[in-house]
Amino acid sequence: MSFQLQQLAKLITERSGLDVKVVGDGALSIEKISTIDKANINHITFLANAKYKKHLVDCSAGAVILAESELDAWQGAALVMSNPYVGFALVAQILDDTPQQSMNIHPSAVVSESAQIAENCSIAANAVIEADAIIEQGVQIGAGCFVGQGTIVKENSRVWPNTTIYHGVDIGKNCIIHANSVIGADGFGYAPQSIDGDQHWIKIPQLGGVTIGDNTEIGSSTTIDRGAIDNTVIGQGVIIDNQIQIGHNVVIGDYTAIAAGTMIAGSTKIGRNVTIGGVCAISGHLTIVDKTYITGRSFIMKDIKEAGVYSSGMPATTNKEWRNNTARYRKLTELFDRVKKLENK
Repeated sequence: MSFQLQQLAKLITERSGLDVKVVGDGALSIEKISTIDKANINHITFLANAKYKKHLVDCSAGAVILAESELDAWQGAALVMSNPYVGFALVAQILDDTPQQSMNIHPSAVVSESAQIAENCSIAANAVIEADAIIEQGVQIGAGCFVGQGTIVKENSRVWPNTTIYHGVDIGKNCIIHANSVIGADGFGYAPQSIDGDQHWIKIPQLGGVTIGDNTEIGSSTTIDRGAIDNTVIGQGVIIDNQIQIGHNVVIGDYTAIAAGTMIAGSTKIGRNVTIGGVCAISGHLTIVDKTYITGRSFIMKDIKEAGVYSSGMPATTNKEWRNNTARYRKLTELFDRVKKLENK
């Protein structure tokens, strides 16, 4: 698969509406996108960070995606645009060679007679589609997937192998759900009851579902629990990384990004355009406002009512310094009481 440089420029504009200027040979054939140091004459690379500008001197790429301000550092063909990193993303989409499934139903798939399956969709080997599920056109269901009763997977979404989607889930258009994820499992809902001095746990059936908006991507081995009564809701354009736990009745606003390993407890409401770093822990029944940025390894225990950057993780240091600081931390209450007494005097 190859495209002329001028074709790439046209496709970028068609997909994004962004202005792209072609510099040099517009008929140059581009077959692949590469890094600055590994690109050759049939490759295109990009410069999105000025600190890598010096590497263009030794770059062998056929063309570079860069900003007008960096054009003086490159003598070859180029695609010039205001945001080269977005240009890189769009060219990567155009040149994407991820294999697509054949648009048919594999003989080993088990599909309920009451399921509604569009003609031009794909259901791979050993997949199970239960009663009253709806699989719309262009959908790809990977090998070994399970789609539960009454679940809807809308147009052009892709579910990678061995993913389990329980009953009553609504997945929007153009979504991607990566392998081994679980959507719609029971939330962690139990009522405590004391019986003969022991605390027992009475299960609360989780009667809600999960709603996922259009153009959302969910990483592999991520779990999104169904709601207890109302649905768990994931907005449109949300990106969720691998190995994330999202509890029941969580609401995540449009275009929010969550990095790997984060855990979000039930009934928390997260706004639009929120960015959450990796391995964060967010307590339940909280509200986090739009355009909040939470750095990695943070522990959020109360509402965030004002947009900004929030952190709580302790950066690594030497073991000796960490042990000293830990010992001092244990004496913090004692020190506080002593200072309070001095102030009172």
